Amino acid sequence: MTNRGIKIAVAGKGGVGKTIFSTLLAHYFSRQNHQVYAIDADPDGSLLFALGATEEERSALVPLIEMKALIEERMGVGGYYPLNPPVEDLIEKVAISIGKIKVLQMGGSKRGGESCYCRENTFLQAMVNSLLWKTSDVVILDMGAGIEHLTRGTAKGVDALVIVVEPTLNSCAMGKTIKQLAADLEIKSIVYLANKIRGHQERAFVLEQLQGEQILGTLPYEEKINTLYRVAGKRTDFEFASDFDYSLQNIAKLILK
Repeated sequence: MTNRGIKIAVAGKGGVGKTIFSTLLAHYFSRQNHQVYAIDADPDGSLLFALGATEEERSALVPLIEMKALIEERMGVGGYYPLNPPVEDLIEKVAISIGKIKVLQMGGSKRGGESCYCRENTFLQAMVNSLLWKTSDVVILDMGAGIEHLTRGTAKGVDALVIVVEPTLNSCAMGKTIKQLAADLEIKSIVYLANKIRGHQERAFVLEQLQGEQILGTLPYEEKINTLYRVAGKRTDFEFASDFDYSLQNIAKLILK
């Protein structure tokens, strides 16, 4: 791992398993004694459930976008606001710990008809940039289906964008769209992860759909994954099928390299 740590964004169509992958990756690096920051940048906010947060932990984590008093303190009020507000001291104050992993939640976008979120979004970008550029830790961003939280400046701080796909035409097409959106953001590496693979036929299908693309690896379908969202406060026990665990470890090692 470099002196600036490693910074990974995970994106993909809804339901492909990007949040589960982000969770397992965060736990893997944590078990290797790295300090891990997991940022829930998906408006659906499902990372907390996948991490096994208790009801108390979920209540304690306030989305950054809703911290109005704090945003006003750092951004000021009125028509003008700083583009680079001081936020470095806030990371430890607003993150909560789930086991050894520190978690922040960005929050969703405003609904149609509401006023601009320009001030709040500038604050969010400053918080993310602080983690990406000024820490020597592992940072994992669990993105939504799009990559709206990745501005050009933020993206330059990301070592890799991992696009998770499953063996369907729709998922692979969405993956290619995400890559196109990310292409001009100067991310060092854009790679695909094939997830939920049941046998050689599905693996061959994904390889055909993503021909010519860089594929980080494949994860086999794992039935036990479906139980992670069912019980609040249930931490991941990592007792998955041996082929799944082996694939996950190899993918994590490749990311470290």
